[in-house]
Amino acid sequence: MDLQPVKGTRDFFPEQMRQRNWLFDVWRKVSLQSGFEEYDTCVLEHEELYIRKAGDEISQQLYSFEDKSGRRLSLRPEMTPSLARMILQHQRSLPMPVRWFSIPQCFRYERMTKGRRREHFQWNADIIGQSGVTAEAEILLLLINACREMGLTDAEFRIFLNDRRILNSILEKIEVPPNLHDSVLVIMDKRDKVSPESFSEMLVESGMNSSQVEQLKEHLAIPELESLSKLLPDCEGITALQELSELIKISGFSSYIQFDVSIVRGLSYYTGPVFEMNHPQKSHRAICGGGRYDSLLSTYGGETIPAVGFGFGDVVILDVLEEHGRSPDLSRKLDFTIIPFDSTQVGTALKLAGDLRTLGWSVECNFGLRKMKKALQQASESGAERALLLFPEELERNEVVVRDMKLREQSSLQLEKLLQMSPEEQT
Repeated sequence: MDLQPVKGTRDFFPEQMRQRNWLFDVWRKVSLQSGFEEYDTCVLEHEELYIRKAGDEISQQLYSFEDKSGRRLSLRPEMTPSLARMILQHQRSLPMPVRWFSIPQCFRYERMTKGRRREHFQWNADIIGQSGVTAEAEILLLLINACREMGLTDAEFRIFLNDRRILNSILEKIEVPPNLHDSVLVIMDKRDKVSPESFSEMLVESGMNSSQVEQLKEHLAIPELESLSKLLPDCEGITALQELSELIKISGFSSYIQFDVSIVRGLSYYTGPVFEMNHPQKSHRAICGGGRYDSLLSTYGGETIPAVGFGFGDVVILDVLEEHGRSPDLSRKLDFTIIPFDSTQVGTALKLAGDLRTLGWSVECNFGLRKMKKALQQASESGAERALLLFPEELERNEVVVRDMKLREQSSLQLEKLLQMSPEEQT
């Protein structure tokens, strides 16, 4: 039997679980502070939910199978289609706008590189039913707050903004047929991952001629929104980004955002502003990405409802935090380790542990019945603040020996007094 986890997936030992829980706690904290509510769905969905988005690369990355009743099912590769399904179920009764977040586990069968696995957890936050760039502003501020909560500064991350309508306007200007736009945008999303020569070859293979390819490259080299606005004076996407940038500036967070015409986002359902978060010099994979997807619900038979959101994976951000020395100290924390020295004291240890846990303390019992030196070493390695030593003579006086594991000092304490202590008083 192969004892390794399935290729591309992970085991979470206690050390990794502490890190994962810390990250999830940050995501939940900032989401709740911003008025978002948590939701969830089953990891299994009908395959059709993802196949309907023809042309998306994600359709070829599904973990799909047929169940015993002949239904085609998939492990979810992303959360947005599931969210769309839930919104459509109760569209008439939901008070709009909806501000929801989730932390789903997602699966994609894709080529693995640094920062990319076939399984990952992803923080999703979406605003459904709010038109205009105010929703984008709220979403971007949520992302900025999360990164600041993790300890990152504006010198260590940047949100790069673009608008799909700008890209479509460029393609229209250089006379690329509309039926090629989606496939060209998918290729443009890979621009930073392939060589310039391969990028040009892929565009030609999609149906563009060499002149159009060169014109596209020229437009993608324009660094400023103002310069691009002169070439595309009637583009709604440019107007939207100008309004959004002004809102972020007024909010005091303009140092965290930057226009970048090369940002595409590969999923075909995006309809307006799109964004990715990365290092200011883009020195690693995108930390997260998202955008406006007003047409997604209508593709499943519902009405066209304005929507904007993002997906923020756990793999890249943990690498980024380690790279910048921002990984938190997540060593195990334990209030007490109880050490009995005789098998007749096991019941006493269990009762004492139960009484202390009722008071709110975290307590572990060490029933190894080892020698003092070894038992104290284990107590220290467990992360315990204090060890409670059940010496027979002290127990006869209803006392325990309390050892401070950091100071390496110990003294006797009445059990009654010990059980009058509370975690709140200690803090």
